Amino acid sequence: MIYAYYRVSTELQNYESQKVGVIDFANRMNWKIDKEYIDDGVSGTILAKERKLGTLLNILNKDDILITSELSRLGRSTSDVINTCQLLVKKGVNCYLVKQVMSIDNTPMGKMMIAILSAFAEMERDLISQRTIEGLKRRLLEGSTIGRPKGIKNKKLKLDGKEDVIKEMLDNKIPKTKIAKKLKVSISTLKRFIYKKGPFFDPLFSHQ
Repeated sequence: MIYAYYRVSTELQNYESQKVGVIDFANRMNWKIDKEYIDDGVSGTILAKERKLGTLLNILNKDDILITSELSRLGRSTSDVINTCQLLVKKGVNCYLVKQVMSIDNTPMGKMMIAILSAFAEMERDLISQRTIEGLKRRLLEGSTIGRPKGIKNKKLKLDGKEDVIKEMLDNKIPKTKIAKKLKVSISTLKRFIYKKGPFFDPLFSHQ
């Protein structure tokens, strides 16, 4: 079976220009395309397996042929493209990239292309890591605080919204240990909440 795959990122784009190149390539090879798969208006940021390409990859069999306009159509990133290419090779599918005049298959040349792509993917990850580290160092030199600002995680308390329930139980002289058990929190969490919400509760009681 011979398949064609097209993808455009927005609804304003048209896959017809890709189709012209793919059809022309098939004609020059004296091939007849059996079926076309189109991801129309689907961003490349979506993983291949989550697009129609994923459906196509699932049905491809050994010696099938896949034709697409260029390598970038096969994934959202270098690593995603490599994963797709490796799957094609593993399944024994011959993939032809029209614009780049190259193929991804089980031939020595096809394997070499995957090796080159893998090297670029590793370099891409290293560069991202390096930029992240350099960015953190620059922020430290500029005096910026790295990480969560001190105390920010305490701004929202676990028992927020339960003030009325707690006050009612306190007014009914229910022990704090029982209140904590009922609300499924520790006694220290309950006491801390009562203390921090002092203006809401009886100020004298909230400090007990």
